[in-house]
Formats: sequence, structure tokens, C-alpha cells
Amino acid sequence: MDGDSIARIAYLGLLGAAVVAWFISQNRQTLNKTLQQAMAWVFIFVGVIAVVGLWEDIRTTVGPAPQMTVTGETIEVPRAHDGHYYLPVVVNGEPITFLVDTGASQIVLSAQDATRVGIDPDQLNYFGRAATANGEVRTAPVRLETFTVGPITDQNVSAWINEGELHKSLLGMDYLHRFSNIQFADGRMILSR
Repeated sequence: MDGDSIARIAYLGLLGAAVVAWFISQNRQTLNKTLQQAMAWVFIFVGVIAVVGLWEDIRTTVGPAPQMTVTGETIEVPRAHDGHYYLPVVVNGEPITFLVDTGASQIVLSAQDATRVGIDPDQLNYFGRAATANGEVRTAPVRLETFTVGPITDQNVSAWINEGELHKSLLGMDYLHRFSNIQFADGRMILSR
């Protein structure tokens, strides 16, 4: 900090002290009441700032989750509040919500989801490599007995278990190519076989 900055801070501090002293002298008789009102406004202001800052989290938590609709062999998935598409899938009899990731090649399960579907991540051979936004991670190939999306069940589906930190399992293009038609329209992803 140079001399000018120190002088500005000292000047602002002195000016602030003068304003506070004037305020106290003018409101000496009702100081307690005035301080209560000022604190009420401070809490209102802080509350509004907190709501604005946390609005996306509040909306996601309180709002209803987007629902998948099925018509024949056509599946429609609405875009979630965060702009992504989440597809509910039953893997080996266990429900798992996948993040549809057109930038991913394969189906990638997180270690937590792998455990839920009966795969022990500690017993796998991690010889694969994947480039992610967080850097390179090791992966292990697995076979999923059943993979059910709406009315469509595929068997013996290849997937990978990610050894890195993965918060949501990914549904990549390898599986999406099983559909004859993939569309994104009006905030919905439409999959047809």
C-alpha cells in the first residue's frame, strides 16, 4: 500500500467517524429504538442477499424434479434446471440417475453407483485411461447384466468404472448410438428406437 492509499483510508475513516458521531448526537433520545430499526434493516438486507445467492440451490431443492415420459419406444427427458439432461436407468435392478454426456464416449459409473449395482470397485483392474475436465483418471471395464431405460432393456452392456472423483454417473455416446433418432427440441431430449 502506498502513501496515497493510506491517506484515503484515514480520510474515509475520519469521515465515517464524523457521520457516526453526528448520527449519535442527533438521535440521543431515541438511540435504542433507532439501533433496533437499523439492525432490522441490516438483517433484511443480508437475508435478501442470501436468497439471491442461493436461489439456484433453493429452486433445485424445492422444485419438482423433471420427469421422463415414455410413448411406445420413444423416451422424452426434460432439461433440468441446471441445463443438463438426467436419465433414470435401472442397472442390474438398481435405479441410477445418469447425466447424459454427449462429450463422453462410454457409460461411466461412479464408484458409489458401481457398488450399488453389485460391483466392488476395489476388486477391479484399472488399466484404462480417460481424459476428463479434472485431468486423466484410471478406468476399469465392466459388463452390466441389465440396463433398462423406460421400456427398453439391453443386456450385457459394456461400461467403465471411474477411479477418480465422479459425482454423477455418465451416459455417453456409445449407448446413445443404440437409438435410431436423438433430438434436442424445446428443452427436451427425445430418444427413439
